[in-house]
Amino acid sequence: MREDNLLCLRKRRWVRTTNSQHGLPIYANLAGGMEVKRANQLWVADITYIRLRSEFVYLAVVLDVWSRRVIGWNMDRHLRTELALGALEQALKQRKVQPGLVHHSDRGVQYASQAYTERLREQQVRISMSRRGNPYDNAYAESFMKTLKQEEVNRKEYGSLEEAQEHIGRFVQEIYNGRRLHSALNYLSPQQFEEKQESQYVTGAGQEAQTPPLAPHPHPG
Repeated sequence: MREDNLLCLRKRRWVRTTNSQHGLPIYANLAGGMEVKRANQLWVADITYIRLRSEFVYLAVVLDVWSRRVIGWNMDRHLRTELALGALEQALKQRKVQPGLVHHSDRGVQYASQAYTERLREQQVRISMSRRGNPYDNAYAESFMKTLKQEEVNRKEYGSLEEAQEHIGRFVQEIYNGRRLHSALNYLSPQQFEEKQESQYVTGAGQEAQTPPLAPHPHPG
């Protein structure tokens, strides 16, 4: 192959992160057709895998659809419910739950588990799940995962879980939340969009004045 100047293209291994074959309760899709006009109206959650040099690890995220901001994330070597719960707990610490908040996810066992659904009910959050075999029902979370893979993960080779956490944490907070522009947000980043809306609320300017102020965010890093 070297003599003929040929390259061997390795097929990337696909890792399944969703196990919807379980006997746990499944919830109706409440997110479909929702018109999101404020923060903490619709959160979406998802899990993906991250390739290291010698193993796979897993990333769970929670996004606020209103601003596309990642408000919770967690990485670990396992796919147990604690992975998703870690991201949820971070989101609950960052945000004040508003009446009527909908949490949407796929039908995976982590999100259908008793521990996860009970935590949502404790916060009086309405539970929503995608239809069977329909990834478009969770398009906002899928879009973030695609961006993460294209702009961060596929350009790096992480040697350890800790290294991946450091780089992905920086990407989420500083680049995606802080600087990456979204056409749906009038070409503002999630952080800029939230700051603009909050400023308009405080000054009483524009229709966005209906949007309540947000809870403070931790310093990026």
